[in-house]
Amino acid sequence: MRILIVLLLLSASFTHAHAQDDKDKKAILSLLHTQTQQWNRGNIKEFMNGYWNNDSLMFIGKAGVTYGYSNTLNHYLSNYGDTTKMGKLFFDIIKIKKLSSEYYWVLGKWFLKRSIGDIGGHYTLLFRKINNQWVIIADHTS
Repeated sequence: MRILIVLLLLSASFTHAHAQDDKDKKAILSLLHTQTQQWNRGNIKEFMNGYWNNDSLMFIGKAGVTYGYSNTLNHYLSNYGDTTKMGKLFFDIIKIKKLSSEYYWVLGKWFLKRSIGDIGGHYTLLFRKINNQWVIIADHTS
């Protein structure tokens, strides 16, 4: 009887943990979907809501490392200052990996369909759950 109770408790715990993992993945995918929508509306400031609004935010791109939310926003505004440069954004998620209850890692491809020439590449994102919200704390885009 004790073994049955232990097995039931373990099963319930596993089921709860799996449900939380699914909830976290859905929240991260929803955030990325919202970012895509905001980008495609030409709204970089709303796109940035997916990032951690903190001086420790890290963005790594072809120009090197940029630290801080404001600096990352300014980077986007200077490189994609109008809808012609922004084009239409598409994400292709390759892998989402749970690192802990507080961190997820995402690997994907990005693509901008633009009248001035299409561009694209890959990205890795580190998400952290802060104040019960998933945010990007590090972005390496190439």
